[in-house]
Amino acid sequence: MKKFLTMLFIAILAVTMSACQTKEQGGAVVGGVLGGVLGNQVGQGSGRTAAIIAGTLLGAYVGSEMGRYMDENDNRKAESALEYNRDHQSSTWHNPNTGADVSATPTSTYQSASGENCREYQTTVTVNGKKEKAYGTACRQPNGSWKVIN
Repeated sequence: MKKFLTMLFIAILAVTMSACQTKEQGGAVVGGVLGGVLGNQVGQGSGRTAAIIAGTLLGAYVGSEMGRYMDENDNRKAESALEYNRDHQSSTWHNPNTGADVSATPTSTYQSASGENCREYQTTVTVNGKKEKAYGTACRQPNGSWKVIN
């Protein structure tokens, strides 16, 4: 489940940068796809179809909820944490537009085999007392931006 939420959050961050759709729609689409993939992995035999359907529906719901509470300002602050924070140093903020409390914490820094500077991180989003955590890895690109790789 942790890997699913990580993939979902990462995908939602990418989708929120697109102007083609709302954050909720993008999150629902990405969450639905990832939920279907997860359902396919856990279901067996005749139960596989039910697991895919349930995973798709649950993923779409969770994706739309997380997408609703992330905006471009949140993405900029998370990227700033990757750029400037030491390992295990959190950046926290409150988004007055969504009511979300967000925390971004780089947890490990390393150089990839291809020479990119990479960081593992944890992001926590809390809305109305409900906390969602996501984990991932991002690598610095030649232009200075951070690209989520998983």
